[in-house]
Amino acid sequence: MQEKEKKAAVLAPSGTLRAAINLGNAVLAGVTDKGALKGVTVDLARRLASELGVPLELIACQAARESVALVSGGKADVGFFAIDPQRSGSGIAFTDPYVLIEGCYAVRRDSPLQANVDVDAEGIDLVVGQGSAYDLHLSRTLRHARLVRAPSPRAVLDIFLEAGYPVMAGVRQQLEKDRDHVPGLRLLPGHFMVIPQAMGVPQARGQEALAYLQGFIESCKLDGFVAQSLDRHGMRGVSVAPVGEWLAA
Repeated sequence: MQEKEKKAAVLAPSGTLRAAINLGNAVLAGVTDKGALKGVTVDLARRLASELGVPLELIACQAARESVALVSGGKADVGFFAIDPQRSGSGIAFTDPYVLIEGCYAVRRDSPLQANVDVDAEGIDLVVGQGSAYDLHLSRTLRHARLVRAPSPRAVLDIFLEAGYPVMAGVRQQLEKDRDHVPGLRLLPGHFMVIPQAMGVPQARGQEALAYLQGFIESCKLDGFVAQSLDRHGMRGVSVAPVGEWLAA
């Protein structure tokens, strides 16, 4: 059996690579005007399927928790996830990250909140996307503010506006887009976290599957594929993760 066939047998045992695509993170994936999936995660899935020599099935998910359920349950072969300690027992094996994304806060222009540290205070209700990387992070780190969980990251803005909550969290690029389209919003300076985004494979596939996927991600960073994809999709301010160096290791 050739090397490509060995990799395909481990990563796509059904003969088709099933990739879970999380539409809840606008930096990583979206939908074209014609309804087709697009984004760096879609590009990575297509390249992986091409290298394996198998067809590709893209499975659209509206939130990270849906992707987690698909991959951990073996109903998808690969997915794209934020690395978080809470997901260590999820049944998914993660590669090193391919991009690093900033988690930020947005408030109304007349809000008294001026810095990220101001958010964790009594009486502050903070809207997050349920199960998102920043939800998991803030659930561990906040001591005083109360989290209000929207069913998906895409619903955060509507709930923030309709209910009059003082703060919402999200990835920088989505919040900047919201700010540009909704009068009276501003982002707090800096970021409250850096979100490492990785690929994942069902843990039950074993170390061989993870090693193959890790090698794939490293090659995509090394040859500029990830950077070119981000640029092609207009994703500014997103850092390609260092090659061969996981910052949280």
